Amino acid sequence: MNTHTRRSISTFIRIAAFTAFFVGPVGAFAFANAGDKGPGMSGAGFVLYISLQRQGH
Repeated sequence: MNTHTRRSISTFIRIAAFTAFFVGPVGAFAFANAGDKGPGMSGAGFVLYISLQRQGH
């Protein structure tokens, strides 16, 4: 493996590690707060569902 390839791989691993370090906690927080919203749909998901249903008819 030449020096350029080794340096590129090292840089990629550093970028991936820093990204996981900074984005991971935010993703975990969002996942923990998502929870169950109840039996029905609401918000943007409901609007998208209804608009897709209307296009079918």
